[in-house]
Amino acid sequence: MNWISLQSEAQLEDIREKSVSRPQLIFKHSTRCPSSALVKSRLERAAQPEAIDFYYLDLISFRPISNKIAETFFVEHESPQVLLIRNKECVYDESHLGITMADIIDATAA
Repeated sequence: MNWISLQSEAQLEDIREKSVSRPQLIFKHSTRCPSSALVKSRLERAAQPEAIDFYYLDLISFRPISNKIAETFFVEHESPQVLLIRNKECVYDESHLGITMADIIDATAA
């Protein structure tokens, strides 16, 4: 998995802009949560679609960014959580053990 580290709020605007031409995925991960570790491991074992950029947010270290994500994309904060951003909007979000690469791929195709 080629994670792009998400460490600043300024990156959120870049993600929104890039989403016009290419889907962007944000994975919010709690390094203290066993469920989050399981989901991260499942994603990393799956084949990464080349058409999607994958961002990784350590929400323990960067909680203000997690809050800004919720505000920017109008989603409730959860952990673990994925958000698929296309055309500057969150078109799919899922949390906890509902996160699968197959569903992410399906949401990208929709």
